[in-house]
Amino acid sequence: MAPPLYTTQTGRLWHAGQILVVTVGVPGRGKTHLAHAIQRYLRWMGVKCSVYNLANVRRSMLGPLAELPEDYFSYTKDNAEVVKLRDQAREMHENAIAKFFEQGGQVAVYDANNSNKERRNMIRDRFSAMGVQIMFIECVCDDEEMIERNIRSMHSFNPDYEGWSLRDIKASFRKRIEQHEKVYEPITNNALPHVQLLNFGQRIVVNNVQGYLQNRIVFFLMNIHNQERTIYFARTGESLVEHIYKADAELSSLGYQYANRLCDFIRTLRSKDRRSRIDDSTTPSQQHTLSFITSSGSTELKNTFDAGGDETRELQVWCSTRKRSQNTADVFRQHHIRVLEMAQLCELKPGVVDGMSEEEILARFPHYREEQANDPYSFRFPRAESYHDLAIRLEPVILELERARKDVLIIGQPSVLRCLIAYLQGNKPQEIPFIQVREGDLVEIRPQAFGLATRLFSFWDPEKERKERDIRFAVRAAMVVSQKDEQDK
Repeated sequence: MAPPLYTTQTGRLWHAGQILVVTVGVPGRGKTHLAHAIQRYLRWMGVKCSVYNLANVRRSMLGPLAELPEDYFSYTKDNAEVVKLRDQAREMHENAIAKFFEQGGQVAVYDANNSNKERRNMIRDRFSAMGVQIMFIECVCDDEEMIERNIRSMHSFNPDYEGWSLRDIKASFRKRIEQHEKVYEPITNNALPHVQLLNFGQRIVVNNVQGYLQNRIVFFLMNIHNQERTIYFARTGESLVEHIYKADAELSSLGYQYANRLCDFIRTLRSKDRRSRIDDSTTPSQQHTLSFITSSGSTELKNTFDAGGDETRELQVWCSTRKRSQNTADVFRQHHIRVLEMAQLCELKPGVVDGMSEEEILARFPHYREEQANDPYSFRFPRAESYHDLAIRLEPVILELERARKDVLIIGQPSVLRCLIAYLQGNKPQEIPFIQVREGDLVEIRPQAFGLATRLFSFWDPEKERKERDIRFAVRAAMVVSQKDEQDK
């Protein structure tokens, strides 16, 4: 499902009521990555969903990790002062969740370790009394390589370890894991609605999960992973006929030039010596700019984007079945890169206004601008598609994107790229039509535990290239006229 056009009388979808998803597990098992993935998917469905991370509350109350008492993560009750601090953080955290439900929220994700039965029973008792349905997700991992990868990701994305060396992070986090393992109690109560994830999707055990929305979450969990991968987005090249959908025209000469430049840039960017070779082909102001989004806000960092491993992962190119998209992707086939064509990636269908000028559209639909401004997400012309229609069409692509373990380049028209980028970023439906994807830009997105790492590269200047093409055409035309005059004499 994509964001629906209706709500129930309570403002909640499918009469599903309110749901609290509680993560369970030792640190370093991918719980935060999972929480944000669930939030992303449910928001795409139109559900009012929010992630509540206990560590964020603890940082806001007590400051960074270095300022915490040494036995804060020991979870013993020997130090009454430390026990009091932990209880205060949990109380503040759960109060925020309760407020979310009171204000009409539908699904909250309780992102914490919740390692013992006592804590889980307290959570269940408190929120069940509010009429909230509880669903536990236990993350179990015995893959040391996956745990090591999760720990490495802390170096760039966990606010606890800002400024720490990787060596110190590993030592600190391994100690936290050992402390939690001493008190950890797995879920054994079969009466509890819960899902157990082994190695983030290698095996899934579902127990006593009921309800449409809960089962949609289970379905989503069966399609995700937390392996490192990079997703690229780029527009198609210029076609011979730009403004007539039915023409389905092939690329122009400039479009083929663009396709070759895109392919060369992607291959250079992913190669081992990319740092020394991309400087001449990108806009410096847009290089190495990284932003990541957490539940507490957005932060920008410079020159910390770790692109290691790109050259060892296989790249796939996804395009639509339209000729301009196929032609743009054909260049990659020449370099033995697999290209997948998907009809769902076709652009918005314009309907009866296909090929019309702005004046012709206004003459036939004089009030369309006001209607479009009032609801840009749902507006459509007769026999056309709205962004809502496109979002529904793209759901199979989104699930395939979640399943993909290889790097993916998606080549498409702006409307399609807007929807897919909005899904990854967690944009609201009404924001989708206003996401800008400039011709000549490559958007690079890397899903992370604490949100997304993104970069934007400019590898092509459309105005400059078109100006140079027009000059070449003008020179050739002048030469032809000159030669004809010579012959006439």
